[in-house]
Amino acid sequence: MVRVAIFTDTYAPEINGVAKTLERLTRYLAKNQMEFRVFAPETKATVPGVRQIERFASIPFFLYPQCRITLLNPLQINQTLEEFQPTLIHVATPLNLGLCGLYYGKKHHIPMVASYHTHFDQYLNYYNALFFQHWLWKYMIWFHRPFEKVFVPSESTKSELLKRGVHEDIDLWKRGVDHGLYTPERKRSEIKQKYQIKEAKVLLFVGRIAPEKDIDIVIETFETLPENIKKDTHLLIVGDGPLLKPLTEKTNDKPITFTGFLEGEELADVYASSDVFLFPSSTETFGNVVLEAMASGLPVVGANAGGVKHLIKHGENGLLCERKQVQSFAKETCFLLEHETIRMQFGYQARQYALMQSWDEVFAQLIQGYQSVIKRRRINTA
Repeated sequence: MVRVAIFTDTYAPEINGVAKTLERLTRYLAKNQMEFRVFAPETKATVPGVRQIERFASIPFFLYPQCRITLLNPLQINQTLEEFQPTLIHVATPLNLGLCGLYYGKKHHIPMVASYHTHFDQYLNYYNALFFQHWLWKYMIWFHRPFEKVFVPSESTKSELLKRGVHEDIDLWKRGVDHGLYTPERKRSEIKQKYQIKEAKVLLFVGRIAPEKDIDIVIETFETLPENIKKDTHLLIVGDGPLLKPLTEKTNDKPITFTGFLEGEELADVYASSDVFLFPSSTETFGNVVLEAMASGLPVVGANAGGVKHLIKHGENGLLCERKQVQSFAKETCFLLEHETIRMQFGYQARQYALMQSWDEVFAQLIQGYQSVIKRRRINTA
């Protein structure tokens, strides 16, 4: 039986793809009576009282505030691990807690795997810090080399890491979606009333309101739509982030609504009550929100880049555009808004694709990956 110690610099209740995926993983482990311990940062929103999760004081990481720099307590970590006796260490982030897990695993000869979730190098361009790129990749190569396997969410991420020489043994760890929560059946007329939407169609974006999500492309795409389409369309932007306040002020006289952060049934209702999902972000290793939108029966207009391009089948369940090309995004968005029959057909196909993406299957494959690493270590040390 696998006894896994998970080291991560982001975890629930933080809201991002990594934190939510790891929380789902631990729920799966608990449901299947598998032993685990999580070492994660403490935040203002942290809910106390889960015995399997050790929390540590932390501050936001400047490049990516959703990950945090943890103020480590080595004695506490060592004591917990000595009592727990993990058979595998899973490191999910390359910051302080990740380094701590790496050090402990090497010192005590415990099998180790890593998962790669975020293209930090691509974020540098959005924050005028490209001069860090060379050193960042050198660090990533150094950090990941000791692991026996690295898990990534998509084929494009795997290709990038292989090209960069980060590791030789890289496996896919894809993502699933909650088909029961994200479903077309949650379509609600009350959504338009709530957000005072008078237009017939709703164009939706869900994600962090930050430069690396290409939020500027979302707004420019909407403003570039032909007038006869735009006058009948409302842009709904769901999420929180550093650009929320300035963009809200900049667009307050336009048919654009910023809802702020939404989750659970409230978010599912918004997905199902929209018409087209617009997601131009080109930095995704997977694209969880794209899969949520598809499960909700929405056709997606997305960037032909990163993990998103593996989810959208162009001309079947959505449309792909060249990254950052506003005219391309506007053309394809206009096409779907204008043609209801095709929009409905794409939405149906999107839902069918999402139904095949099961969290239980995804996690079962991950556990098989864990077991293969442990087995290989035993054979090599026999």
